[in-house]
Amino acid sequence: MDGEDRLVSVIPVHFTNALEPNLHLHQYPLLTRPLEVPPSAAASGKRIRARVKPKVKRLEVHVPVDTRPEVWNAERSKELGAARVEDDKEKNQELPKVKQREGEEPRLTEVRMRSEQVPQMGVYVLGVLREGRLHLHPISETHQFRPTLTYMDMHTRKTRRTRGDDSDEDDGPPPDPDEPAPTPAPKKEKKPAVDAKEVQVAVRKTGEGSGLQFQGGLTQVRRDMLTMIHAEEDERWDDYEYCGGETAEANEAFEHVFSTSFRELECKTDITSLLKDVPGL
Repeated sequence: MDGEDRLVSVIPVHFTNALEPNLHLHQYPLLTRPLEVPPSAAASGKRIRARVKPKVKRLEVHVPVDTRPEVWNAERSKELGAARVEDDKEKNQELPKVKQREGEEPRLTEVRMRSEQVPQMGVYVLGVLREGRLHLHPISETHQFRPTLTYMDMHTRKTRRTRGDDSDEDDGPPPDPDEPAPTPAPKKEKKPAVDAKEVQVAVRKTGEGSGLQFQGGLTQVRRDMLTMIHAEEDERWDDYEYCGGETAEANEAFEHVFSTSFRELECKTDITSLLKDVPGL
């Protein structure tokens, strides 16, 4: 471009941390529609629920399913509902008991979106432009939510037990038609049987506050993973009330994003220090 760039406008920048550390960024990579209750579920008074395990920073959002006959299999929901009940008991994740009619089978009535915390590269902020002023608020945590389908594993195990197949082996993907068929390996002669040695792995608590101790041939990585899994399963859920974006509670919280102070901040960082902190320069 010819000539110097001209100044178009000046936007004052305001910074506040009134909601810190409770302002999170929640992402739903697999969601193709807004996070809201389907009309069929809303007509029966169902709402979105949420719960949190604060120590391990695990969040869940429970969205009622769309029970219209053209998109929902009621009989299949009974099978999966029973599997979810057993899966919750196994993992100590039971929800408060919902009143059911006498003889009524449990059903799969909601989709659980479970979070995975995403490391933040640098400092994330929420920016909102209002009345010619840019308001910034730091984001403490970023989480991605995906449907949790662990009850499907429980359902598969139950189906295999019903068929009398207790094997957990996976047949793997189908063969590639473009590749030649593998030649069968020659049969090996049977070796004389040797005495099998039994290896036991035990998990026990050594007392309050001392955590878990593992016995047996486990690597340190596996021990750390088992410790994290047990810590998450032992922690109780805290139920939260979920408020949609158009509710009065959400609008009240949104107002805290905007700074009410007009005090000018003094910058104590020179351009040299700023450039040194930029990765890659």
